[in-house]
Amino acid sequence: MDEEKKGSEAADCCEKGSCGCEKYKKHLPKIIAIVLLVVALGGLAYYKLVWSKHNLTEAQAKTKVEEFINKNLMQGGAKANIASVTKENGMFKVMVEIGEGAQKQEITSYLSTDGSKFFPSVMDIAETEEKMAEQASAQAKPVAEIPKTQKPSVELFVMSYCPYGTQIEKGILPVIDTLGAKIDYKLRFVDYAMHEKLEIDENLKQYCIQKNEPKKLSAYLKCFLKDDKQAATCLKTAGVNVATLNGCIATTDKQFKITESYNDKASWSNGTYPPFNVEKELNEKYGVKGSPTLVINGVEAASAGRDAKSLLKAVCSGFETEPKECATELSAATPSPGFGDATVQGAAASGAACGS
Repeated sequence: MDEEKKGSEAADCCEKGSCGCEKYKKHLPKIIAIVLLVVALGGLAYYKLVWSKHNLTEAQAKTKVEEFINKNLMQGGAKANIASVTKENGMFKVMVEIGEGAQKQEITSYLSTDGSKFFPSVMDIAETEEKMAEQASAQAKPVAEIPKTQKPSVELFVMSYCPYGTQIEKGILPVIDTLGAKIDYKLRFVDYAMHEKLEIDENLKQYCIQKNEPKKLSAYLKCFLKDDKQAATCLKTAGVNVATLNGCIATTDKQFKITESYNDKASWSNGTYPPFNVEKELNEKYGVKGSPTLVINGVEAASAGRDAKSLLKAVCSGFETEPKECATELSAATPSPGFGDATVQGAAASGAACGS
């Protein structure tokens, strides 16, 4: 009976918030904290186990993307390089480098952490909406109709190392071969250079080949556009007189102060790009802003395309009476930007340009 009485008193004591119950209440927060810590550690251990089992490391992500791009997306023997891989917003952010030297481009891509989904490009919503609005505005403006003449004048403004300039050059060379003397074709140059001294030197070279030995320019370009590193060999292949060429380059450089301007950054366009003023007056006359710009009979042919078939159609629209050569079936495949013989489809075949 004494024991029962003691138990009853203890219970009463606890109900009243006194006696030993205070000890338990005092330590209760610590107990709860310990339990939560154990649960958290267990969850973290489980998370790490799941992550390591189902997701890639940064090194594995780099290898996977590099192999995937080079095996499935690159053409013409070109290779992509992965500059960096970092975790961002629950995914791997992958910086992909394509091309070399002045042609190198860096593209931001993403890979899911388990390596199952690859997103080769990223669209900035605000930027995309702005570009779409600009395109809609441009499309709303009437495109100037190309005037017709007996012998169309065709002028193509490029930067010699602009990948989109080289792209349209590869497309227009078959058109030049097809129409020959029935058109007055001239390769022109944008009045500033975006691709370092390398481009300025090549611009001068091509300008002088056309000036002194115009019939040899196409042969040189066909070789150069396949592999710019073989430019010296291309001069021999085309039969260009190197002594005459070098003399013209020196004279033209001095006349238009090309190298002088390159070394004087105060003369650069907006302080960013060196001028190349050999054909500055024509640039101003036609309102040329970037590479490429195609002008037919004095009017910019903005929607001419980059493939030989589309370019032939655009040029032939400038004839008063189309010659039989305009019915020639040329390739509808769009050359790839840059150098080489590859072709592209879809977005990569769009009307991108160097400059504004």
